[in-house]
Amino acid sequence: MEVLFRDFQTACHEGSGPLLAATISPIAPPNYLNRLDAIYKDSNVASISRDVAFGLTKSAHAAIQYPNPQIDTWTEIYSAYWYAIGGIIAAAQSTSKPDWLRVYMAWKDLANTIIKHYSSGVLEAWTLPVLYMAGKHLRIFAIKADEAAAANGGDDTFNTGDIREDIAGDFDKNQKLEDAARVINRMFTLCISDRAPLEESRKWGLYYTANLQFKTYFKLNSPSLCKNVIRALGAGRTDMPDLDAFPRSHVVTWKYYVGVLRFLEEDYAGAEESLTSAWHMCHRSATRNIKLILTYLIPTCLLTRQLLPSPRLLAPYPRLAELFTPLVDAIRSGALSTFDAALADGEAEFVKRRIYLTLERGRDMCLRNLLRKVYLAAGMDEEGKRRTRIRVDEFGAAIRLGERGVEGENLENDEVECMVANMIYKNLIKGYISRAHGMVVLSKNGAFPGTGI
Repeated sequence: MEVLFRDFQTACHEGSGPLLAATISPIAPPNYLNRLDAIYKDSNVASISRDVAFGLTKSAHAAIQYPNPQIDTWTEIYSAYWYAIGGIIAAAQSTSKPDWLRVYMAWKDLANTIIKHYSSGVLEAWTLPVLYMAGKHLRIFAIKADEAAAANGGDDTFNTGDIREDIAGDFDKNQKLEDAARVINRMFTLCISDRAPLEESRKWGLYYTANLQFKTYFKLNSPSLCKNVIRALGAGRTDMPDLDAFPRSHVVTWKYYVGVLRFLEEDYAGAEESLTSAWHMCHRSATRNIKLILTYLIPTCLLTRQLLPSPRLLAPYPRLAELFTPLVDAIRSGALSTFDAALADGEAEFVKRRIYLTLERGRDMCLRNLLRKVYLAAGMDEEGKRRTRIRVDEFGAAIRLGERGVEGENLENDEVECMVANMIYKNLIKGYISRAHGMVVLSKNGAFPGTGI
């Protein structure tokens, strides 16, 4: 266990929260793959508390003495960590079904121990990464416990989860994840209720714990619960640091989830603002996170500004290009049947990401571009100006070809007029329908807004 105590001594000496958090990591570092085994084998159930207390005070690698409350606190934390390691090693070495429930319960004890000592005031604000580490892996182990229960025929289900899958959680019960959500909520409350001066406040952990809640609620298919978190942060805004003062990674994740929430509520203007901000702030090397942001930003901009992504934007993200390029090409060319086929091909992924209905609205833009082609092909009138009176059956023929091909049945004029009326209502076309003459009379200026015509 010497490496554990040495890292603890170094972290305390340097005041390094990330290094201190690394001492309770359930994942061995690449340069010491046997770290967990070494720690676990250096003690036993009967002597773990005594071994930890002795190691913290009498380490051969440093002569640093600590006040008794600190020793007692970290003895309890590292003892709980030792028990959790035992479960993790057993699960990793299992030849049949890993006991992830044991791992989850042990890690939950560790998380509760950490929360208790933050509540008592022993752990200072600079150690907040320890809370982050506990909350992050509590959620992961809860998910694995639910999967194990589902595999064993239990009532729980599992959805593997990091940021890539959080928005696309399934709709089944996740009992351990629900339990973890309550513990993570305690972490959030622990941060937001702190009344210490900002320099020493746990409020600096607000957005990280809020993001953990968002991830958990989305996985539970309960995004509406995120509103409680947003309201709580809004109510406490007066005695909180400015959002820009928090670590960028916390802010980007926060804005991403807020943007997705607004997207799901069909507040597309708000979604565009949050997602665009997250996109600009996200580090260029974080390609996975950029891909997630663009997954929602592209459909949002499609509706708010009728803006299509360029090939250059999609090129670094092959999966996004595979999904969106056929739709974008169909919209640009006004190919209705191609658009419908592309939407059907990507339906499973679009539904999973909850963007199908939004993308479906892109068909209006596709139809607009098709009717624009008819307008351009109509030629000039006697005065040398572009014709603004288009027969309804001309539009109908174009729609029939675009939807059904040459062999398709003709559309009734009433059906065509209904489509054109919807386009006029949505401000995709400027003009009016003259039913008496069977004509669509288009505006002489800007007949197709946003297209330069």
